[in-house]
Amino acid sequence: MRLDTSTPSGRFFFHVMASLAQMERELIVERTKAGLESAKKLGRVGGRKRTMTDSKLASAKKLLESGIPPKDVAKDLGVSLATLYRWIPAT
Repeated sequence: MRLDTSTPSGRFFFHVMASLAQMERELIVERTKAGLESAKKLGRVGGRKRTMTDSKLASAKKLLESGIPPKDVAKDLGVSLATLYRWIPAT
């Protein structure tokens, strides 16, 4: 089926379909926000789990202060060097 938007009825049909699509998109956004808010009330946090925990952070600081190279500290903790520098900027 071809849609001829050069006619008044074709333009009308096009606008009706576009309005329906926009309404559906807004409903999806509304449901998503409601779901996230509900999960937040239950104490859930979205996103990926942190690889650098508080205990790893404390260990990294101690190891770096003792003179161990950052590359070795990152390897020992099981994180990348970039992650280590993100949490403990080089000074």
